[in-house]
Amino acid sequence: MRSTPSPVGRATVPVATVAVLGALFVPGVAATAAPPAETQTQSRQCDLVNSTITATAAVDDARTVAFRDYGNSGVGWTGGDSTYSLNLEDGRQAWFFSDTFLGPVDADLGRPLTTPFLNNSIIVDDGGQLSTVTGGNPEAPTSIVGPTPEGNWHWIGDPELNKKGDVQIPLLQFEKFGPGMWDWGWAANRLATLDGSTLELQSISELPSAEGINWGSWTRSDGNTTFIYGIKDIEGVRSAFVARVGGGDLSKNWKFWDGRRWAPSESAAVPVASDVANEFSVEPYRDGYLMVTQDTSELFSTRIVAQISCSPTGPFTVAAELYRTPETGALGSYGNANIFTYNAHEHPETRDGDSLLVTYNVNSFVSDELYEDVTIYRPRFVNVELTVAP
Repeated sequence: MRSTPSPVGRATVPVATVAVLGALFVPGVAATAAPPAETQTQSRQCDLVNSTITATAAVDDARTVAFRDYGNSGVGWTGGDSTYSLNLEDGRQAWFFSDTFLGPVDADLGRPLTTPFLNNSIIVDDGGQLSTVTGGNPEAPTSIVGPTPEGNWHWIGDPELNKKGDVQIPLLQFEKFGPGMWDWGWAANRLATLDGSTLELQSISELPSAEGINWGSWTRSDGNTTFIYGIKDIEGVRSAFVARVGGGDLSKNWKFWDGRRWAPSESAAVPVASDVANEFSVEPYRDGYLMVTQDTSELFSTRIVAQISCSPTGPFTVAAELYRTPETGALGSYGNANIFTYNAHEHPETRDGDSLLVTYNVNSFVSDELYEDVTIYRPRFVNVELTVAP
């Protein structure tokens, strides 16, 4: 149907294999302030890890309707995954996607087989008006970060603003190594820098890649320090790692958490959490840190959970179930055994006290179904309210 790999691959291939218009504008709300950097070690104590956390959750109807109506209009983005978000310096909110379908959309909410398919794109919410940003031009749109001359393609990680207000995006670069549908895998980590106003690609540079850790699952700036989280399968368990850089620039001066200190060698990095998804979030919460992730301790789990720690370097432990995704499997809302959900995480710029916005992605093992029903391959928006008791 197309030479570009199916979006199904992003969520289903093990990391050991992949080494893997009317919208709603929400003004940014700062997340809880982080503890000072010098206290961010495993020995730090906090009340959060001794608390009982419960959650109530409900679909965010306003965002759901906004993205549904925009996607169904067929004027730009009609579906995608990853669903990272970032407030730009000029006040716009940008939503970053990996594999992306563009319009048109048929009257029966299907996609023509000729629908453009990109490996990454951006939706910009400008005060309630959505628009799609791609590379190329309207007549021939391309991915924001296109393929290499060798045909390697890029999926995005969690973006950050650098000190100049430009957007830096960790990238996962993938390559084909054979003729089969699944003959492809992770090749390297890269960093894209986009102009903070136009969102045009300025440069691509290398990131640490020697140890097979897929960096960019999450990033978080804390003053002059930026933490970068990544994943790798350790004896079949999807595990999280963390690095940090100084100076607000993800392109240099990486150091890696080795369990005791920040080491200069990537080979020293140790896991800080287990049973995480390819994408997750880590943000300050109360006097500790809150990780939101899909539970990967069970295959194609419907569970979105909170893991907590006193430090951004872990160790993180599961503290609460936040939500169960209703779409999954034959008993799910689609009544389709091919449907699965993945890659849940928070959007901290919308955080309001104990109220979180969480998204996750929906997909099908059968790529033809993504053409038959545009509603499948889109993010879901969930409001989660946490209650913390001593």
